[in-house]
Amino acid sequence: MLTPIIGYHLDDENHWVARLACGHFQHVRHQPPFINRPWVLKQSTRDEKLGQKLNCIKCDQGAVADFSLI
Repeated sequence: MLTPIIGYHLDDENHWVARLACGHFQHVRHQPPFINRPWVLKQSTRDEKLGQKLNCIKCDQGAVADFSLI
């Protein structure tokens, strides 16, 4: 299910995690050559991706939300 990014935070290992409008978290790592997301490295380029939709596998699997939207 495609869900917009509404924010970000760093996990315990300093990897960026997107907060999705559906209530799930999704890692958005930059680990070339396997994962190429240089936009996660700077605040300004992360901010440009707010509202972009990511495929949420947790939604597809019917997983419980990671956080409350309220």
